Amino acid sequence: MTRELLPVADGRRIRAVVGELAARSKGRAAAAFTTLVAATAIGLLTAPLLGRVVDLAATRHPAAELITPVAGLVLVAAGQAVATAIGVSLVARLGETILAELRERFVERALGLPLEQLERAGSGDLTARVTNDVSVVAEAVRQALPELGRSVLTVLLTLGALAVLDWRFLLAALVAVPIQLWTVRWYVPRAKPLYAAQREAVGAQQQQLLDTIGGAKTVRAFRLAEPHLDRVRKRSGAALELALRGIRLVTRFYARLNLAEFAGLSAVLATGFVLVGTDAVTVGVATAAALYFHSLFGPITTALALVDDAQAAAASLARLIGVADLPVDPSPSRPARPVDASVKTAAAGYSYVDGHPVLRGIDLDVAPGERVALVGASGAGKTTLAKLIAGIHRADPGSVTLGGVPLDELGPEATRRTVALISQEVHVFTGPLAEDLRLARPSATDARLREALAKVGALSWVDGLPDGLATVVGEGGHRLTVTQTQQLALARLVLADPPIAILDEATAEAGSAGARVLESAAAAALEGRTALVVAHRLTQAAAADRIVVLDAGTVAESGTHDDLVAAGGRYAKLWAAWSGQRA
Repeated sequence: MTRELLPVADGRRIRAVVGELAARSKGRAAAAFTTLVAATAIGLLTAPLLGRVVDLAATRHPAAELITPVAGLVLVAAGQAVATAIGVSLVARLGETILAELRERFVERALGLPLEQLERAGSGDLTARVTNDVSVVAEAVRQALPELGRSVLTVLLTLGALAVLDWRFLLAALVAVPIQLWTVRWYVPRAKPLYAAQREAVGAQQQQLLDTIGGAKTVRAFRLAEPHLDRVRKRSGAALELALRGIRLVTRFYARLNLAEFAGLSAVLATGFVLVGTDAVTVGVATAAALYFHSLFGPITTALALVDDAQAAAASLARLIGVADLPVDPSPSRPARPVDASVKTAAAGYSYVDGHPVLRGIDLDVAPGERVALVGASGAGKTTLAKLIAGIHRADPGSVTLGGVPLDELGPEATRRTVALISQEVHVFTGPLAEDLRLARPSATDARLREALAKVGALSWVDGLPDGLATVVGEGGHRLTVTQTQQLALARLVLADPPIAILDEATAEAGSAGARVLESAAAAALEGRTALVVAHRLTQAAAADRIVVLDAGTVAESGTHDDLVAAGGRYAKLWAAWSGQRA
């Protein structure tokens, strides 16, 4: 299946979103700006006070006269430290507020994305955005943004202070500007596409790792380890090459900034030498000018260096906003309600790649409360059909109706309430087991949770956990077996209580003993519901009300177990082979 990466926002949209979010915190932004201006202005008093000390020493004034400027230096240091701490804190809070709102918007939109779109993009793309990209932007907000604000203010106010000392010092300091501007113009066009490509390469690398590790059993079974390792090496190599290119680019960037520092400082010192020689300024004033430039170049270098972080953050921000801006699936203003728990597909087809249909002309009519097993060889289209009925994919051509209502008229929310799909890939969320179960029904009491667990045969092992329902499970918590994990998924199904349920090989990963436990649990969970079971074990098919055999994306046979065995067709051969293996 061709990957269709999730969209990326352009520069104009990034500025619009950041401006919109910042506008909601105008008061905090004004307070932060005012405090940083005050901190910077206080810090600028250091250079003239030091210049005063130099003049007093050069003219051999009594040592007692040094007390005032030295005391002033102490007060300046203390005042600047306090004001800077407050200002940086306010800027950081402002940035965190904006980031939190953007993150919430991103997560909310990501959770509402059509599953078909996520499948086409690959989970690695979304994973990279919600992990790496969020981390890059967060780091920029917590460190780069406050530092950039201080640096810009320091540059502007220091240039003004140089002009106050003597306008010729300002001209001398500006010698560094052309080199710095040339450096930025050279760097930005190279850095922006490089960082964007690096983020994309990391996403592709994560996707390949997820594919390889997630399908490890299949990879080993078909002896595909070497080709998969080769793909991992290629993806990792591409990401590494882009990272090394970024390091080389940054090294050359800093070398050019050092050249600007040398040129500017030389010009200021030469100007000071000339002006002191002509008695235009005192040695103390010239010293203050040199100190001003020295303090000026630090923030300039910092601000320009932050271009590096800004490029990386902008690339990541573009990927976050690209997802946050995705249109919401249109839902009917008045969603129709299913009249019953029936399922019907009419001439349904589906293609992952244009021109290569996986399903063709599927006509299926499932009565309310009927249990239908989908059987067929790997690649026959069983899982794809299950996803069409669950609303993950959209039939093209053809249609799918639930309870007599087409999926488009139901809308995403109503579809999710009507039909639930459980696959062999079940995620256990980190936290208390009770909270994991309440994902299906947040209002469920502990008694209701225990009822659901008892129905799927899981209550005995849950009661045996260290803290029962309060036991922390998931990553870093109590480790559940494959069978227990699937029972947890079936208990969620009981709690969610949808009228239609689909089990997509939900017992495939368990061993023989575990499979028997899960088959019993699944039968209990499906009681009273219309059910479609993608049968991994033919014992599940034999217990169904009807069996539909798929072959190459079409319905090859349909009927009860006894009828199909008697007919001697595809299912009969599968059953004979299955029975022979078990004998």
